[in-house]
Amino acid sequence: MPQPDLVIFDFDGTLVDSEIIAARVEAELISAAGYEITGEEISELYAGLTFKDILLRIEEVAAIPFQVSLIDQAEELVDQRLKSDVRMIEGAREAVASVMTKRCICSNSRSERIGFMAEKTGLAPFFTGRIFSSLETASGKPKPAPDVFVHAASALGANPANTFVVEDSVHGIAGAKLAGMRVIGFTGAAHSYAGHADVLTEAGAETVIKRWADFPGVLAALSEWSDA
Repeated sequence: MPQPDLVIFDFDGTLVDSEIIAARVEAELISAAGYEITGEEISELYAGLTFKDILLRIEEVAAIPFQVSLIDQAEELVDQRLKSDVRMIEGAREAVASVMTKRCICSNSRSERIGFMAEKTGLAPFFTGRIFSSLETASGKPKPAPDVFVHAASALGANPANTFVVEDSVHGIAGAKLAGMRVIGFTGAAHSYAGHADVLTEAGAETVIKRWADFPGVLAALSEWSDA
């Protein structure tokens, strides 16, 4: 049976149910600064972006200048909330363990944040030395730039064309596609919304899953198809 060179997992909203927690904290801060928005709206419109990029995009449409100090406030408050509330998405551990080839995490979060969530949820042993933060690449460019995906493939000796990425956001999918990789969309986290699967498909995901239990079969089927 053909195997991919590498399977890359996004982290927030894919392996751990952190996206909605962070979005609600960020929404509280943005609303207090003068732009009313909910965590659910942030999840739908800006999932996968750093908080800095979310602020920049809202500034463009709302003409509201935000204080730079909001970024540090958000980092601290989100870390606090995640340390107490984050949970692994059901079936994620089994899905990760089913990967018989190289695996890694590529995320827009800081490696420190990924690390404490991975420890809390029991996922850390699966990714020892294989956690890549876009903020810590040479360019420092977050997704949708492809840099973190390209860096991971290079570091692990993988052919991008034979690499699969699992992503829950349009921005993550865009980065993976620019890196020349194949993408499976994921909609099984609490921040998912009506039409989420269609949006991920339109962004370039070859297929979309809602349950991690479906992942091994989907990966095997797509790997076979690539070998045809």
